[in-house]
Amino acid sequence: MMSIEDLPHVNAALNLVSAIFLAFGLYFILHGDRQRHRQMMLGAVVASAAFLVTYLIYHLNSGLARFGGEGIVRPIYFGILIAHVIGAVIITPLVPITLYRALTGRFDRHRRIARWTWPLWMYVAVSGVVVYVMATHLFPFTGGPHAG
Repeated sequence: MMSIEDLPHVNAALNLVSAIFLAFGLYFILHGDRQRHRQMMLGAVVASAAFLVTYLIYHLNSGLARFGGEGIVRPIYFGILIAHVIGAVIITPLVPITLYRALTGRFDRHRRIARWTWPLWMYVAVSGVVVYVMATHLFPFTGGPHAG
């Protein structure tokens, strides 16, 4: 049975899956395969939507994670985290707008916004995995000088 403590691992996996779908989506559109592009991008939307749900469930029940790294890694981590959070806030409305334009056949407008949406979405997906690995596996919080 899965518990609330498992959700950070699920979230990281969903971010990774989203990044993989995004990478293949870009590959397929650059090679003119619109059908596979569409499938990959819909997969990325589903993975990202599932991430958003599990992320909200986790943080509404567990609060914010703590970072245990010290020294130079601390500002590096928080720099990545801050850029990730800002990107996530910006990407949240961009994805549905980009998707809507594609699904309604407004491909000229879709392409214009997708040029901004895709790289930001990819950054948010990949940086989410990086933040997870840093905070959970490399530098977990164990108490100490930054407690409290």
